[in-house]
Amino acid sequence: MEDLKRSVREFAEERDWKQFHTPKNLSMALAVEAAEIMEHFQWLTAEESLALDAEKRRRVGEEIGDVLLYLVGLADRLGLDPIELARRKLEDNRRKYPAEKVRGKALKYTEYPSDGESEPGT
Repeated sequence: MEDLKRSVREFAEERDWKQFHTPKNLSMALAVEAAEIMEHFQWLTAEESLALDAEKRRRVGEEIGDVLLYLVGLADRLGLDPIELARRKLEDNRRKYPAEKVRGKALKYTEYPSDGESEPGT
């Protein structure tokens, strides 16, 4: 991750783009690139989205690369460690979504019954 952060930083510095790579601009660019991923899947069925041809996979991969570069750049400008943040978030999600309680369900953690309550809709 440190090598990637350094490479992203150097790429921007070599082009005198650091002035444009503010957290505001990087977050907006990140959202645009994420939307470009979504565009490839728009109107596909779930099954079709799992069976992309090689060219579509390549194009989606390029967009994923763009998202990662902007995310790494944003984290770097804010002095944040994206790997550590992802690990913390995964631990938070383990607490919010215990496997034995949520297996096979796609509800938000606030929609699951507290201990002692019945399942939604029962």
